[in-house]
Amino acid sequence: MAHIGYFREEFVVRRRWLDDATFSDLVALCQFLPGPASSQVGFSIGLIRAGYLGALAAWTGFTLPSAIALLLFAYGANALGGPVGLGLLHGLKLVAVAIVAQAIWGMARTLCPDRQRASIAGIATLIVLFSASSGSQIAAILFGAGAGLWLCRTPAPAPTGAVVVPVSRNAGIASLMIFVLLLIGLPLLRGLGGSQGVALFDAFYRSGALVFGGGHVVLPLLRGAFVAPGWVSDDTFLAGYGAAQAIPGPLFTFAAYLGAVALPSPHGAAGAALGLIGIFLPGMLILIGTLPFWATFRARAGARAAMFGINASVVGILGGAFYNPVWTNSVRTTGDFGVALAGFILLIVWRAPPLLVVVIGALAGVALGHTQP
Repeated sequence: MAHIGYFREEFVVRRRWLDDATFSDLVALCQFLPGPASSQVGFSIGLIRAGYLGALAAWTGFTLPSAIALLLFAYGANALGGPVGLGLLHGLKLVAVAIVAQAIWGMARTLCPDRQRASIAGIATLIVLFSASSGSQIAAILFGAGAGLWLCRTPAPAPTGAVVVPVSRNAGIASLMIFVLLLIGLPLLRGLGGSQGVALFDAFYRSGALVFGGGHVVLPLLRGAFVAPGWVSDDTFLAGYGAAQAIPGPLFTFAAYLGAVALPSPHGAAGAALGLIGIFLPGMLILIGTLPFWATFRARAGARAAMFGINASVVGILGGAFYNPVWTNSVRTTGDFGVALAGFILLIVWRAPPLLVVVIGALAGVALGHTQP
């Protein structure tokens, strides 16, 4: 939401590239669709201003700084050793506890404001906790869609604006077809004995395609894709997630870190580039595909009800991830609990910037003196 606030100040108030009604409609669309909402809003502004090349320039400018920072952290994290380095990494894992707890708190207040959606979230949590299947997140999302259709119907909102973009209906349909083709085709290609590069790209693409409700929801999806097959350890995964909170950019750039540290080749800079393209591409494809049809689609009560249920279920998915692996792999002692609690209070009550919480958590991890990552 901070990114969206910056966008409004820069492009609506100062530069006047678009009006408030159009901007509000863009934000509503990007929060409705799967994918990283702030990156999609920035991409849309570039698309409206300067076509497809403008959209690419906007995405690059918004994404590259934090991606480079996380790539550098990936190289530095591999060099960390000894009590100080291990304590630092453990402190970052405790920061992840506080950050994910804050995300659940904020998302639950917004996306689960009534007993119907709160119940959907609770059942979704149980689905992902008690299922050993890697497809449990998808099952929870499908459950949320069905429950939303049954329980969450509301009147259609009044239109807030008319988004005019240089995307034809034919281009939109083609974009949606590419989205579906990659979602179905990449796992098939991977199963036919494709390269490790195909396997990595598929893991990032599937994760990016199923993120509803906020960037933090990518945590359980990426963990299932990378930790379960042994490409990245839980400790390395959570340390990078904690570090990602210190970077002032989209949380999806966490993919640059994962691509760099993943065990199968390609990794390093090539893996980071593969991760960034793979995780952002589905959200941009479905955005382009939906833009020409948004006005009609948003008026359908069934579609909106299903999305209400899906958004509630992803709160539950994130709740399951908060317990395992975030809590179970990070909080081992009363001191760990104290650090995580202090970080949560700083974020929720004192509105402290995440960078400050990251620094405090990292230093606390060193002070606690953990000898294991």
